[in-house]
Amino acid sequence: MNTAAAPDLIAFDAVRKSYNLGRPSEAEVLHGINLQVRRGEFIALMGPSGSGKSTLLNILGLLERMTTGSYLLDGEAVQDLDDAALTLRRRSTLGFVFQFHHLLPAFSALENVTLPALMAEGRVSAASRDHARSLLDAVGLAQAMDKRPAELSGGMQQRVAIARALVMNPPLVLADEPTGNLDTASSAEVFALLRRIHAERGTSFVVVTHDPRLAARCDRLVELIDGHIARDEPIAAGVEPVPTALPALKR
Repeated sequence: MNTAAAPDLIAFDAVRKSYNLGRPSEAEVLHGINLQVRRGEFIALMGPSGSGKSTLLNILGLLERMTTGSYLLDGEAVQDLDDAALTLRRRSTLGFVFQFHHLLPAFSALENVTLPALMAEGRVSAASRDHARSLLDAVGLAQAMDKRPAELSGGMQQRVAIARALVMNPPLVLADEPTGNLDTASSAEVFALLRRIHAERGTSFVVVTHDPRLAARCDRLVELIDGHIARDEPIAAGVEPVPTALPALKR
């Protein structure tokens, strides 16, 4: 996908993050991060444990506040928004996929996918339910909508989590080790699904991974070491072939 002319979806300027401010144990974990994410990019975020990846992802996801610097999200400065405004912005712009899917065990797959709509609107409209059904169909779970997480394999549970991340149609999905808890075959399947969503919907992805094989299948690599961006470069031939076993995504 050509993103050269696309506007920045995310723009970090000199972002720093410190913990325990004003205490003897104060520690800065991000040191002046400059980072841009354009619309339609598929980015791998790598780095050793303790490099600041989780902190960076939490700030990207409006789950933590930076200490200093600026953050433009889809053109809006978000660093000074109050908590209520941050919640609304997060809900409208961002989707999340985690290593551990965090599905509610008492809910069916369909109910788990509709949960963000329920939280946003206080109810699940017929349109939201139909959209959730179409997403589960799109990720190959048309026959499993009424099943609970315990009845699904790990790879299937992660597909439900991906559908849930997409149900509010966010332009950006943040994925934290989305295949880290899966076997090799399921990992490849889930990653290929993320690539297909990116190709067909134009959704931007920032994917945290420790797996260099998965990172090599992304379009851009951002490597974080000791709270600094050590490398930020395109990855040649990053487009992963789309498997034919799954149905085409429905918009």
